[in-house]
Amino acid sequence: MRARSAAALTRAAVALAAQTGGPVCAYVAVGTEPWSAAGLDALHAAGHEVLLPVVPTRPAPLDWARYDGPDSLAPARFGLLEPTGPRLGAEAVSRARLVLVPGLAVDRSGTRLGRGAGHYDRTLPLVTAGTPLVMVLDDDELVDELPAEAHDHPVGAVLLPRQGHVVLGKNA
Repeated sequence: MRARSAAALTRAAVALAAQTGGPVCAYVAVGTEPWSAAGLDALHAAGHEVLLPVVPTRPAPLDWARYDGPDSLAPARFGLLEPTGPRLGAEAVSRARLVLVPGLAVDRSGTRLGRGAGHYDRTLPLVTAGTPLVMVLDDDELVDELPAEAHDHPVGAVLLPRQGHVVLGKNA
């Protein structure tokens, strides 16, 4: 079931990236997150520059580095895998044409629930206006409503294994 969900998410992400172009900012899934490394490889194989986050040691926006395949990843803090290549700086996210965002849940208005460190809330305001911000979740992680705080940065869509690309908020 998990492999089938990851494959469906990969197909949806590659199709969406074909519409937006690249670079694509993505992430390496951990634990039970539905995204997989195969999604990164598929985006890369489709000709997209894939940028992955590098978590800073202090509260700040995420840094970014290129993904050049599984051999370009190394263990990092919090049990994450991060790219080993040159750091591109937090502003690299402003070059993205698609940003895939991890998290725990999102509601129909685009309010997202992350892991609580605030790195994405500090990073997403740096994304160029009009660039799709898309959470990648399991089907049951799209909910009707979540609480929001002033610093929370919403997303405009979600990728789900069964429904694919779902637009959120007032554009839905």
